[in-house]
Amino acid sequence: MDPIRTATEPPQIYRIRTPNSPTSPKICRDIVTLLLQATGHHEHADAARLLVSELVTNVHLHTASQAVRLETVVRHDRVRVSVYDDAPVIEPHPKPPGAQAESGRGLVLLSGLAQEWGVGLGDESRGTGKRVWFELGDGRGR
Repeated sequence: MDPIRTATEPPQIYRIRTPNSPTSPKICRDIVTLLLQATGHHEHADAARLLVSELVTNVHLHTASQAVRLETVVRHDRVRVSVYDDAPVIEPHPKPPGAQAESGRGLVLLSGLAQEWGVGLGDESRGTGKRVWFELGDGRGR
């Protein structure tokens, strides 16, 4: 991690919006990877890349959302990534995939790799959509 960053610095917040398309997972994972490398969080880039890819792919495959919104909050000791869609709120839950299944492992990976994760309303003021988020970090400074 960048030794210049301190616990007293305010978080850095980065947001993007992409169409909900087959290219959205690649675009979002590449942006998060570059962002974490640029902000001194190299150690979290691989896990974040995989988890962002899974969450954005889930939006593409399982919702009719027109867009995917990605928010990354960078703090000195951790990173929180949120993926938003505008689909009706249906809380995702892990299901054990079959041995030959080509999908179904996203939330299992999330549970295994993220320090914390959760689901919430996407736009609390309107009560629409959902947000699936995860945190990666060293756990200090909470």
